[in-house]
Amino acid sequence: MVARKILRVCAASLIGLAFVTGTGVSASAAPAPEQSTQQSVNVRTLRYDTSRAAEFKEAWDEGAKIWNEHVKNVQLVPGTPAEITILADNGWPRAQVQSLGRGTVWMGRQATQQGHYVIRIASHELGHILGLPDRRTGRCDDLMSGASAGTACKNPNPNPAEIAEVERNFQFGRSGVKPGTVLSEAPVLTRH
Repeated sequence: MVARKILRVCAASLIGLAFVTGTGVSASAAPAPEQSTQQSVNVRTLRYDTSRAAEFKEAWDEGAKIWNEHVKNVQLVPGTPAEITILADNGWPRAQVQSLGRGTVWMGRQATQQGHYVIRIASHELGHILGLPDRRTGRCDDLMSGASAGTACKNPNPNPAEIAEVERNFQFGRSGVKPGTVLSEAPVLTRH
C-alpha cells in the first residue's frame, strides 16, 4: 500500500515537472527517431606511417583506402605516431603483428619484381594487422590467399567473409593472428 502511494506521488511529480518546464514529455517517451534508427559504431582509428615505404607509398595509401571503403569499425589514416609502421625492402612482403591494429608491414621488392600486384600486396598485409591470418586458398577472390593466387590476380579487395571478420575483430577486440607472429609471402610458404 505504501509502495503504491509512493509510486503515485513520483508519477504525479514527473507529470507536473514536465508541464512546469514546458516540455510536455513524459518519463516514458520513446527515443528520438534518429537515435532509434542509427546503430552505434565505435570506430577505431589507426595511423600508419609511410615515411619509409620508398616507391610504394601510393600503394599503401590505396590499400588503406580499400579497407576504409569496406569496413566501419576501423579506419586507417596516415600519420604519426603510428600504430602501423610501413617499410620497403628487397625481400618478400610480410607483416609482424604486435596486437590487433598494431605492427609492422614490409613491401618486398622480390614479389613486385616477379609480377605480384603491389596494391593487392598492400591490402593483404594490412589485412594481417586487422587480424586476418593467411588462408592460401589460391583463389583470387580471397584477399588473404596472398601470393598463392598467382601473379595474374589483381584483386586488392577483401571478400564479404574477410570484411565481416575484421568488423568482428574490432567490435570484440580479438584477432585471428597471434601477437608477435611474422606472416611472410615467401614462396616456400605458398601452395601452388
